Amino acid sequence: MIWVRMIAIAWVFAAGAFAESYELATFEIDVTVPIGHALMGGGIEPAKEVIDPLHAQGIVLRGPIEPIVWLSVDWCEIRNDAYDTWRKAIADAVGTSRERVLIAAIHQHDAPVADFTAQRLLDAVGLKKSLCDTTFVRDCIARSVTAVRAPLGNVRPVTHYGVGVAEVEGVASNRRIVSESGEVTFGRNSSAPDESIRAKPTGLIDPMLRTLSFWNGDTPIAAMSTYAVHPMSYYGRGGVSADFIGMARSRMQETVPGASYLYFSGCSGDVVAGKHNDGTESERVKLADRMFDAMQRAWENSTREPLTDIKFRSVPLVLPMRDSGTFTEAEQRRTLENKSTTIFNRNLAAMGLSWRARHAEHRPIDVCAVDFGTAQFLLMPAESFVEYQLDAQRLRPDSTVLVAGYGESAPGYIPSESAIQEGFIDSHTWCWVAPEAPLAMGRAIRDALAPLGD
Repeated sequence: MIWVRMIAIAWVFAAGAFAESYELATFEIDVTVPIGHALMGGGIEPAKEVIDPLHAQGIVLRGPIEPIVWLSVDWCEIRNDAYDTWRKAIADAVGTSRERVLIAAIHQHDAPVADFTAQRLLDAVGLKKSLCDTTFVRDCIARSVTAVRAPLGNVRPVTHYGVGVAEVEGVASNRRIVSESGEVTFGRNSSAPDESIRAKPTGLIDPMLRTLSFWNGDTPIAAMSTYAVHPMSYYGRGGVSADFIGMARSRMQETVPGASYLYFSGCSGDVVAGKHNDGTESERVKLADRMFDAMQRAWENSTREPLTDIKFRSVPLVLPMRDSGTFTEAEQRRTLENKSTTIFNRNLAAMGLSWRARHAEHRPIDVCAVDFGTAQFLLMPAESFVEYQLDAQRLRPDSTVLVAGYGESAPGYIPSESAIQEGFIDSHTWCWVAPEAPLAMGRAIRDALAPLGD
């Protein structure tokens, strides 16, 4: 215990020795759930087998700034106090503020949802571990703290950052489809066995994968890629997996063996692989191949700039809470206590009450932006729709804007204004925001990405 504390102290104090230059360390842990654990909030089959392991991969960047941490997690969602607990634990370990710990789930569905408050509510009505095993989640947090403290010998100077962009072909499509009669639905999912649904137009997507890399001279140290698509091919059968994104990421890691390679899902609440995926197991490999191809091309066409000045900005976001029909507090409590309804419905009610408790405590969501000069990294909450990502990029035409979604995931879907007008909120239960949400989202994005000096 004393040795671990000495390492942590050495890590924090070493930052002062490099006050005029930047340096970087990486860390990684296995976060694969145990057999029997709930997946996707209990909405699908629990874990029956592990097809491939789940990982949490991180980067710590420090120098003339307070340390900034990125952590990408192969989980479905991290919400409310589970999210804040993880951020604070990492922040304390590296000597920075909680706002500067940018954690995001990748959002695979054959993976867990973590929410301590929701699970406490479920425990109280006899639904132990129906949403998540909080002991397991806390162990993952503790192991990530140990890992982030450990890489003292892994710290390397950073002299340059690189930016690369490549178009992804044959992966993403929008949920929104229009029937022959003109009816608008959001019925295209991650897989679409129905050929007529696959035949519908692609719809609104962001076709570009963007990669931000860190270099020591000509030697790559780490990279992060972002792309907006739900990261699932087939799922729900109890097979724990990082899915096609995990497969592509692993292949890319082999391509750059001396560097750590992270992936973040962009704002993809309404973007899925359904047009290009019939749900058969063979399609997972094809989707992975297409993602790997884009990752490789973005890496190869990257251009480098000296890393001289980094700016960080965190903007508080208060989203309006959905509070009508079955989403009132009274109705959510009735559902939570209703033994005749499904466990999944009771889990959803508990998550809604957890989000409501956060509101009552006046705890805003942090929308965080890291400005490298010719590149920006923006962290957005939950299942934000792709239109928010496209808006962010339009705000900074002078830069390459990498957008990660699925940060604080308590709000669930955060639809665009046009999707709300077409009835998205009314037809979806995994959505805890009111129709006014786009106004707050727009303000937060503008404030976070405002050019330096504004």
